[in-house]
Amino acid sequence: MSDASLSDQDDARRAALVDSLPRPSADTPLLAELQLDARRRIELRGRKFPRPERTRVITVANQKGGVGKTTTTVNLAAALAQAGLQVLVLDNDPQGNASTALGIDHRAGTPSIYEVLVDSAPMHEAVQESPDVPGLWCLPATIDLSGAEIELVSMVARETRLRTALDGYFEWRTRQGLDQIDYVFVDCPPSLGLLTVNAFVVAREVLIPIQCEYYALEGLSQLLKTIELIQAHLNPGLSVSTILLTMYDARTNLAQQVAQEVRTHFPERTLRTTVPRSVRISEAPSYGQTVMTYDGGSSGALAYLEAARELAERAALSTTTPTTAQARGGSAQEDQ
Repeated sequence: MSDASLSDQDDARRAALVDSLPRPSADTPLLAELQLDARRRIELRGRKFPRPERTRVITVANQKGGVGKTTTTVNLAAALAQAGLQVLVLDNDPQGNASTALGIDHRAGTPSIYEVLVDSAPMHEAVQESPDVPGLWCLPATIDLSGAEIELVSMVARETRLRTALDGYFEWRTRQGLDQIDYVFVDCPPSLGLLTVNAFVVAREVLIPIQCEYYALEGLSQLLKTIELIQAHLNPGLSVSTILLTMYDARTNLAQQVAQEVRTHFPERTLRTTVPRSVRISEAPSYGQTVMTYDGGSSGALAYLEAARELAERAALSTTTPTTAQARGGSAQEDQ
């Protein structure tokens, strides 16, 4: 039996299981929540996601702190890797929280993104594989990165150093006969300094996590203006491809209003999936894990898994638009 036939049978089996679930009503909000989790569990666990034709380089950014940038970065990365893809996380935040969540060693003295940016060290010498998720790689950040903003100011090509290093890493993987990296996620600090500029220049896409609270849209408008400046002067191929609503609490009118307003302004870019407030998501980093490995059956993990599927299904769309590599005349990223 062909792979396509087996896939069709699996889809039919999953659909039948979903149809057998009890139907919630407005009077049973708890049942509705349980039914949603059950549907996601049936539809998504063990499913392989489509592989993009070329590497998608996505910077996760929002200059407002506490909106879930790092949490979104590591959990989307882990979800895609669990679905059979090769994923690289560039921890570009001096706090190193992404490295912690992925179980990556980032003590002082560990080869890290600092040496890559400031000393032009080869990226492959610092990249580590996550101990919990095969196919998930991370370029860690150490405390040294906190001084990089000042050191980069006087350097030649200071805005493009991360892009040059990533191109070199892709070339190295090709020479070594290693698998193509399907997704690169860049985690950013909550500021708009040179580290964030490097993250915007290296990427083709920007993913913006938005907390469903009062100041969300104000911060978003400021970020979009910054991205427009990057497009005009440094990276014409950059685009805001995805917006993800985080810390969503359906019980509050405010969260519903913010979600509605974001979807009204950015209907094509906003994912259908919202990430709920979740104790499990908050607990996972303290164990050096993502929520995907800490409690893969929790509401938070299932929400990130569904968001990852949405992101993967948009890969076909992304290949029909000009990439950053094409905009700058080709690079190792285009060959991946």
